Amino acid sequence: MGVMDEIEARTIRKVMWRLLPFLFVCYFVAYLDRVNVGFAKLQMNSALGLSEAAYGLGAGLFFISYFLFEVPSNLALDRFGARLWIARIMLSWGIISALFAFIPSISTATGISTEWVFYILRFLLGIAEAGFFPGIIFYLTLWFPSVYRARVVSLFMLAIPFSSIVGGPISGALLNISGAGLDGWQWLFILEALPSILMAFGVIFYLTDRPAIATWLANDERGWLERRLEDERQHK
Repeated sequence: MGVMDEIEARTIRKVMWRLLPFLFVCYFVAYLDRVNVGFAKLQMNSALGLSEAAYGLGAGLFFISYFLFEVPSNLALDRFGARLWIARIMLSWGIISALFAFIPSISTATGISTEWVFYILRFLLGIAEAGFFPGIIFYLTLWFPSVYRARVVSLFMLAIPFSSIVGGPISGALLNISGAGLDGWQWLFILEALPSILMAFGVIFYLTDRPAIATWLANDERGWLERRLEDERQHK
């Protein structure tokens, strides 16, 4: 193996171990907040007086707003930078997800029916989370040369089946928690929203915008990665 080959192998290995485990956890947290409404359904529907039709509409509103705001969110990501925008996405969806626990209080305070509060929050959650997955993929392109991207994205996407396997039992267990005047479905929303909010600050302080300012890479590693990515950009 030549010197450049050794630097390449060392750099890619270091970048993968630095970024992928953290982004894997980010996706897992996103998955919990996306699907927890399904686990909360049985308790929540009776507590809020939601019909099956109302629940179905509310659950679907998330995907409508997610679809509508996907492109605007990615334009903002390009403007503000992947790190800050991904942090904004996680913080806003964490806060909105937690608000589902307080639908009865919000309804009482505003005079809006619990049904409509549910609709509004689901729509806002879709807006908040729009752009997260493509944002992660875009962020990975800033760090990995094209020859590595398929492998890296496939490793990251292992988070999808992992989240399904692990997320279900966690959500089911949280439904059994009660206290402080809140039922299990409310604690489910609160406790699964907290990691999103905490991870948002983790994104700001842990992730690095681009290789040029990555102090955790050695000078030769940083130089090699910058040159390789710049060569690819010029080639395009």
